[in-house]
Amino acid sequence: MNKRVLITGASRGIGKAIALKLAGAGYDIALHFHSNQAAADATQAELEALGTKVSRLQFDVADRAGVKAAIEADIEQHGAYYGVVLNAGITRDTAFPAMSDEEWDGVIHTNLDGFYNVIHPCTMPMIQSRQGGRIITMASVSGIAGNRGQVNYSASKAGIIGATKALSLELAKRKITVNCIAPGLIETDMVSEFPQEMVKELVPMRRMGKASEIAGLANFLMSDDAAYITRQVISVNGGMI
Repeated sequence: MNKRVLITGASRGIGKAIALKLAGAGYDIALHFHSNQAAADATQAELEALGTKVSRLQFDVADRAGVKAAIEADIEQHGAYYGVVLNAGITRDTAFPAMSDEEWDGVIHTNLDGFYNVIHPCTMPMIQSRQGGRIITMASVSGIAGNRGQVNYSASKAGIIGATKALSLELAKRKITVNCIAPGLIETDMVSEFPQEMVKELVPMRRMGKASEIAGLANFLMSDDAAYITRQVISVNGGMI
């Protein structure tokens, strides 16, 4: 029986790249999406074409009760996850003096509360399975260095880094590693309108990263070769920081 990994925001972008990479490595995938049914259908078809067993979960990561119900139902039907990749997130960029309550709350509830909402119902089943496990969270260069116009986003991602480090200490004796990937500018819908000249100015490698480059690291952190790596924040940013 293949190990199973839950990936939030797996229907497109970085989440989809990670799902395809892990499927190619032999993992079964619990594919989460929020609202884009067509993208989820397309990703599921690609995964199943690789021979991967796919279960689907649809919820808003900010909806604690909805997340808990969906994850518990999936675990009851298919068994505990070996791995969790906390990838889903949003931005609502604006200068802090002009930031609305909704722009602050929306980002914090999705990105930071999502850490608790998704990972909390997964941890006891992982512990009880006694097979170890892997938890990978997704932060950002903004969570390490801060970024103008992203006080809300930087706060949420810095919070994820702190939560990741603390949780790793609690789960280490259970052979469950907890690590964080902190991407820089990656070619996704989120940065599709980012000016190329600014990329060359901000990134020493003078290009955006590819989602596949994040997926390669996630695949390694999920593997047996990474069994002694935990509590780490690994940046993939072309030398930005």
